[in-house]
Amino acid sequence: MTSVRQSVDLRHYNTFGICEPADHLVEVETLSQLLDALALADRHGWAVTILGGGSNVVLGGPVPGLLICMRSLGRRVLARHDDAVLIEAAAGENWHRLVAWSLDQGLSGLENLSLIPGTTGAAPVQNIGAYGIELADVFDSLDALDRKTAQVLRFDRQACDFGYRDSVFKRHPGRFVILQVRLRLSRTPRLRVDYAPLRAAWDETGLTRPDSRVVAELVCRIRRSKLPDPALIGNAGSFFKNPVVSSEQAERLRRDHPAMPCYPQGVDSVKLAAGWLIDQAGWRGLRRGTVGVHRDQALVLVNHGGAKGKDVMALADEIRSDVGSRFGVALEMEPQLLGG
Repeated sequence: MTSVRQSVDLRHYNTFGICEPADHLVEVETLSQLLDALALADRHGWAVTILGGGSNVVLGGPVPGLLICMRSLGRRVLARHDDAVLIEAAAGENWHRLVAWSLDQGLSGLENLSLIPGTTGAAPVQNIGAYGIELADVFDSLDALDRKTAQVLRFDRQACDFGYRDSVFKRHPGRFVILQVRLRLSRTPRLRVDYAPLRAAWDETGLTRPDSRVVAELVCRIRRSKLPDPALIGNAGSFFKNPVVSSEQAERLRRDHPAMPCYPQGVDSVKLAAGWLIDQAGWRGLRRGTVGVHRDQALVLVNHGGAKGKDVMALADEIRSDVGSRFGVALEMEPQLLGG
């Protein structure tokens, strides 16, 4: 059993840089260590919280009980079938480093998901996505410990029940601990550059042959230009999901706001750009003491130094209320609220 630390300051365990303590914290690298940690929590009657890279959380207060940080490492090619290649990565692997490793193997499929912060084990929980791709598009299966039955289960794509920034794991927080993730990639580049800024950047290269590594570099450049580096200013990336509304509501909004971005999601629904709504409501660059809205990207809330989770949530509530009253659109926060 690895050592369990008490009263640990979590400032460096979350990219928002919020200072809150965990009653107890342990970092685990193996299934055996994970089981030992869970048994210890059971013996003491401690609540258990699982944490990956801390890039998609807001600490609303002290984290009670035992905080388990997944630090398992390992990645490998499992199988090759003609053009398809199956890879596997441990939950504690850094997601961006996994993307870079896949490109080094000559594999395509993850390039649009470059530079997304966090761990591989956290990726299916949120069904991470960017620039027209979601994890579900390349997902094969995963192994997870079911804390209710103490069994390790295999989940295929259907069992994960992926949705927009959603999954069965997000809907049942704390029950499953993801151990390994398997992804199905390709040796032949099949690029997805439909997203307007990415398309423009690709066209500027003048390349006519698909190149996954170039797309990854372009994605990194775009993300760095739009999203602040958590090492410089605390944040959790995109704070609000892009809302999905009915086609009828979208049409009404477009009549009043012709420039509003709209992305059809089938016959009867349309995805709106949360950042555009927040920007139009005048929130970009606004500051409330220790917290604020990033000056270059209205979708990102930032910690100017010393912010508490309650400060972040108060600002988020203000923004949601204002956008709701102006546009009749409900915003939903993307990060998970922990502690408090």
